[in-house]
Amino acid sequence: MKLIFRSILFLFLLIFLSGKMMSQTVVLKDNWRFSKEVKEDAFAVGFDASKWDKVSVPHDWAIYGPFDKEWDKQVSAIEQNGEKIPTEKTGRTGSLPHIGTGWYRNTFTIPEFKKGKKALLVFEGAMSEPQVFLNGKQIGKWGYGYSYFSIDITNELVVGKENLLAVKLTNMPFSSRWYPGAGLYRKVSVVVSEEERFAQWGTFITTPDMKDNNAVVDIKAEFHGSNVSMETQIKDANNKVIATQKNTETKDGKFHQTILVGKPNLWSPETPYLYTAVTKLYAADGTLKDEQNIKFGIRFIKYEPHVGFSLNGKITKFKGVCLHHDLGPLGAAINKAALKRQLTILKDLGCNAIRSSHNMPSFEQLELADEMGFMFLAESFDEWAKPKVENGYHRFFSEYAEKDIVNLVRATRNHPCIVMWSSGNEVPDQWGAEGVKRARWLQDIFHREDPTRPVTVGMDQVKATMESGFGALLDIPGLNYRVHLYEEAYKTFPQGFILGSETASTVSSRGIYKFPVVKEKNKQYPDFQSSSYDLEACSWSNVPDEDFVLQDDKPWVIGEFVWTGFDYLGEPTPYDEKWPSRSSYFGISDLAGLPKDRFYLYRSRWNTKDKTLHILPHWNWKGREGEITPVFVYTSYDSAELFVNGKSMGVQKKNNSTPQNRYRLMWNDVKYEPGTVKVVAFDSNGKKAAESEVKTAGDPYKIVLNADRKTIKADGEDISFVTVSVVDKNGIPCPVADNELQFKVTGAATYRAACNGDATSLEIFHQDHMKLFSGKLVVLVKTIETAGAIQLEVTGKGLQKGKINLKSER
Repeated sequence: MKLIFRSILFLFLLIFLSGKMMSQTVVLKDNWRFSKEVKEDAFAVGFDASKWDKVSVPHDWAIYGPFDKEWDKQVSAIEQNGEKIPTEKTGRTGSLPHIGTGWYRNTFTIPEFKKGKKALLVFEGAMSEPQVFLNGKQIGKWGYGYSYFSIDITNELVVGKENLLAVKLTNMPFSSRWYPGAGLYRKVSVVVSEEERFAQWGTFITTPDMKDNNAVVDIKAEFHGSNVSMETQIKDANNKVIATQKNTETKDGKFHQTILVGKPNLWSPETPYLYTAVTKLYAADGTLKDEQNIKFGIRFIKYEPHVGFSLNGKITKFKGVCLHHDLGPLGAAINKAALKRQLTILKDLGCNAIRSSHNMPSFEQLELADEMGFMFLAESFDEWAKPKVENGYHRFFSEYAEKDIVNLVRATRNHPCIVMWSSGNEVPDQWGAEGVKRARWLQDIFHREDPTRPVTVGMDQVKATMESGFGALLDIPGLNYRVHLYEEAYKTFPQGFILGSETASTVSSRGIYKFPVVKEKNKQYPDFQSSSYDLEACSWSNVPDEDFVLQDDKPWVIGEFVWTGFDYLGEPTPYDEKWPSRSSYFGISDLAGLPKDRFYLYRSRWNTKDKTLHILPHWNWKGREGEITPVFVYTSYDSAELFVNGKSMGVQKKNNSTPQNRYRLMWNDVKYEPGTVKVVAFDSNGKKAAESEVKTAGDPYKIVLNADRKTIKADGEDISFVTVSVVDKNGIPCPVADNELQFKVTGAATYRAACNGDATSLEIFHQDHMKLFSGKLVVLVKTIETAGAIQLEVTGKGLQKGKINLKSER
């Protein structure tokens, strides 16, 4: 096989021939070969992989399906759900073919370089248990599929000739509680540097204090070499140098600089201002040997008993969501455009914080959180030494836990978005003295690596952690659900505040409504959907309003992280035992990123800049004429009047009689008749402030397309997400349409995938056709590396086709 990274070779030649080489990072993206056939000798130099699939990395081999309940069928009792008797679970890990062994191979060439230079191979995530081979020899391995890690390949390189890189990945059955993805799902890079260089992930920038009107910027930088000096320039967001410092004194292999920044712009979710520290390493003769450009923010965090969390001196509640790492139809393969779309949706929601659950976040996600303004709870593990699943992280805990935490912290600690760490989630180790020791040990590692941020654990066994001292030793006691224990936990734990580290777990299906409308737990229906009236939860969880009451009435509740911001693949509670059901119902938005009704309930409370006025359900109920069909309104206004076909249903005003009445307006006795439902909202003075309406639609007539972005980058990675819906002859959306549609992309892009948000659909994401679910779906159009015009055409039998013109630019 002759697969040479020509762009890499050219870059390295330029670097070496210039004689001024500094650390250079080259992403190994293209020309990979992949096979899921188990070939134990596939690392050999002479192995013929010419018939393997040609792929680019990041890559998730399992997302292409097909869906099949046999992939990871489990007979188990889910302890987190309070189950005692094992039952068959068919969709717990997404029903996708992630189990098994996959091989990746590639080649690259590096020109000869002098003694003392260093080459590192860096993996940002490899699912799972990577074994790495270079030129036929195993050079390293790792246990945790979510961890970042690096391997020194300096001595194994063949300089001036092809080097063969092979990676073996193994996903064992019963190793995850959700869809973990499979493959090299995050970036792989080669970092080549001089003998005098900054250490990998060795620079730590903090902003510990303000002096007068100056921010103190503290920089500690590890390095290799001797007789060197370091100069730092601080640049503002306009790339203007605003402060400089140079020094030659070192201690314990580190430079330490303290630089003042006058009248700083402080980082916050509202004003995510970023500075850049340009650190340069010079030899004694003045030659520049290495350079780093590190973005950072100036911000101050504080957690105080009985007061709560403050950011830059202002009391701030966490309005957060939990996110699994999969990106719906893209699977686990990281894509910055998809991440940015998620965060844009969350910004409109009013969300200000994210918990990476239950995994280490991607670098891209943290970069976007810095830029767009989201606080971050960066989580490490879902298991410690005691297992939740047969082949989970407990197999690696004793050998890898400290190394994984060190890599997590050092690789990400300069991100201002991170305001706390999590060492675990609902670990069975919450019970007993050994668990307390482990919690302290892990927290001490975080403190050693980063003394500036506190540590939490998502605790579900709250009574046990009260008795054992587990909860008392944490910097931040995090409660997963258990709203009935908040008061007792607050009185028992010494910290003086409680974090809702995981809240709600309300279940719903976008656009699906069930009657009669009742508040109920563990409710199941024959179609395996959940009602979007947002009154259904699990045995161990609750509806959103119960969390809202605690956060509004108890200053010592510092906020929440809702489970979850988006639906994700796997964990189809409450239908873990039903087939087909292969993705979650917990999301505020569905798997396609389309908002559910619940989105507007949270938005009405969280988004304080924009007004919210949303009606549910839809008004297409043929056959329910004259039957009670309650109407709910999620709104930031306190009162409103409802009309059905011009007839008033009365005025409702929010009140404290129940949590639901406090945060929703509900007309529970409305009888269905086709036509128009209109709501008129009133301001605090009782004057009409806004109105909204929902109409009964006729038969589907026309396909309508709306793109999140019409101009995208011609980089081979950018994606435009196009929402596809169907309207009747009068342009009224058809909320129950389930037409099968076909997709065709022409021009400077390719069709990548589609998703309709239906947790029971077995349609393959990357095929060019799919049925609408509740009248909508989303098509992903991905650029190539050539700029130009793009057209998406969507057709369906008996429907007027939809077309949209996009373009890509360099």
